[in-house]
Amino acid sequence: MHIRIPKGWELPERLATPEDVFLNRRTFLAGSGSIAAVSALPGAAFAAPQDADPTADLYPAQRNAKYQIQRQLTPESVASRYNNFYEFGSHKKIHEAAQALPIRPWEVAIDGEVEKPFKISIDDLIRKMTLEERLYRHRCVEAWSMTVPWSGFPMKDLVELAKPLAKAKYVRMETFKNPEIARGQRASWYPWPYVEGLTIEEATNELAFMVTGAYGKPMAKQFGAPMRLAVPWKYGFKHIKSIVRFTFTDERPKSFWEIVQGKEYGFWANVNPEVDHPRWSQATERVLGTTIRVPTLKYNGYGDFVAQLYTGMEGERTTWM
Repeated sequence: MHIRIPKGWELPERLATPEDVFLNRRTFLAGSGSIAAVSALPGAAFAAPQDADPTADLYPAQRNAKYQIQRQLTPESVASRYNNFYEFGSHKKIHEAAQALPIRPWEVAIDGEVEKPFKISIDDLIRKMTLEERLYRHRCVEAWSMTVPWSGFPMKDLVELAKPLAKAKYVRMETFKNPEIARGQRASWYPWPYVEGLTIEEATNELAFMVTGAYGKPMAKQFGAPMRLAVPWKYGFKHIKSIVRFTFTDERPKSFWEIVQGKEYGFWANVNPEVDHPRWSQATERVLGTTIRVPTLKYNGYGDFVAQLYTGMEGERTTWM
């Protein structure tokens, strides 16, 4: 007899919204031409028109059933109003301020240790890729969590497009810099623009995901439009938003929060409930939109996918924070 033991990150089928119901609801919302009719629906306050998106026809993307979660999805009305985006302020209620970000036209630069540096428009980049939807858990170092249906493409596909040279060991990512519209970037004590980095092995792991959409449509600005990173086994500050540059390098990049406070926010940032933040416990997390606290899982429950990346580093306390 074959007995299958479910993984810690898997969502029991009974807890997931059936795909036909989810897609039918999204089709209805997308096809509704009446703002009044839409505004009567739960969460519809977040369906306001954004910058014209030439890739809107690609959503909703087909869900990849391999990537599941052992949680209920966080309602869009909750997730879209609780956002870390320091470019627009250090508080969580930046969703309105983030609407000032112009996301078209948007160009992405790929440079450094690659065969040939180039720039590409976000729309051309998206159309080169095959989009899919993945249900991912997100764990913030501040000890809260959410679960989101992200749409996008594997980061390894972007790495393949970049054609890095053998000497490239890391990917350095950089967000936009425009203090005229992003008031948070006027804070001179922060090292703008926001920078993050991964090893090539992390960037090409199957979980690393370039996000361009959420909740069945192009991504809202407060989530990090038009493209952000999702690496669900790491703390949320690694999930850089509104990316404009990927630099392949042989030197480990020093990221934004590592510069600000390296003793609290290191390069690796793997979720580990056994290693506390210097100022609070990481043993549990608050599920966003509820008052529930649940135990935090190592690698956020994705150890089956990524634990092998860190073999031999278990004794390094700074590995995880």
